[in-house]
Amino acid sequence: MTAAACERQRRWQSVKRVLAIRLDNLGDLLMTTPALVALRASLPQARITLLASCAGAALASHVPVVDEVLAFDAPWVKRPAGALEQALPLGQAEAGLVRRLAAQRFDAAVIFTVCTQSALPAALLCLQAGIPLRLAYSRENPYELLTDWIHDTEVPADGMRHEAQRQLDLVHHVGLHADAQRLLFRYRVEEALDMRHKFERAGGDLTRPYFVVHPGATAASRRWPAERFGQVAQALVDATGCQAVFSGGADEEPLVRQALAAMRDGGAGAVSLAGQLALGELASLIAGAQVTLCNNSAPAHIAAALDAPVVVLYALTNPQHTPWQARSRVLNHPVPCRHCLKSVCPERHHDCLERVPPQDVVQAALELMGPLPGVPLHPASPCIPHPITVLG
Repeated sequence: MTAAACERQRRWQSVKRVLAIRLDNLGDLLMTTPALVALRASLPQARITLLASCAGAALASHVPVVDEVLAFDAPWVKRPAGALEQALPLGQAEAGLVRRLAAQRFDAAVIFTVCTQSALPAALLCLQAGIPLRLAYSRENPYELLTDWIHDTEVPADGMRHEAQRQLDLVHHVGLHADAQRLLFRYRVEEALDMRHKFERAGGDLTRPYFVVHPGATAASRRWPAERFGQVAQALVDATGCQAVFSGGADEEPLVRQALAAMRDGGAGAVSLAGQLALGELASLIAGAQVTLCNNSAPAHIAAALDAPVVVLYALTNPQHTPWQARSRVLNHPVPCRHCLKSVCPERHHDCLERVPPQDVVQAALELMGPLPGVPLHPASPCIPHPITVLG
């Protein structure tokens, strides 16, 4: 190790208050949890504050390695629909954030970004807040915006490193490591019990094995047709006798209805929990399932964190977000327009998903399900919830 590297590691291992910044979606934050674990393992006495988007902050009570969560929807990251209308006048929210960060007197900030994002807006806020150590990837020379940085040469391409590994490599740069590198997600016993009550109220039988179908995804380009999820669900019910259980947010209920309509008798024997589950309850549902079927969305990463089997209909928009260290099958169709990074298919044919036949998904699910136990288990991993402060 060079003298410069030794000095860098010494400075970082002496910090007492750390700000970890990840400002995009919940799934992106989940893929950052191995790096957060490395922060906690290397800095056991430090107070770790997470600055996340309002969507990402929903993960707060499920990541016990952080001590506090601040929620902030940054203007340099894609915001959810309606966020701009609710935003404070330009610069006012950012100025308030700087004051809040300055008051906490952080010793260091780690800015986590995907390779298509810039860390420099967040670095500037950290500089203004007087945070002395600032670590991130950067494509251009950041000069004094960052005290420690890695030149970012990554572009979306076949064979690129996984997003979780990218963030681990960032904290490794300053000598922060952990033995475990799995995604981290914990839910409470109470959340598992609440899920079970909702499961039964929806007509489900907790004494029978089940599989989960989650047909939604934030971006239209990442959604396999909902009716095909229904076709696969019916085939798995016929092949295994398991219950089909559908999940999704309230905004995804139309997709669940489309999937149910593709099943025999309109899905009369299936269970729909769409719009009913909190995040921890969804995780409990996935943990007890024989397999989960989903798109490239947060449930795929929750399943990976829980070591639960998952089949992912994985659109080729981004190559680096597959389930990390998971019992998984990742299905798509190769297309020359892959790695487009688009929320809506620019070619309009959607071939990377549309050309995946339902029988391939059925086969992948059956391979992961294996011998079916008589009663599915619902393991619970207690954790301590953390309060969320919404800024701006």
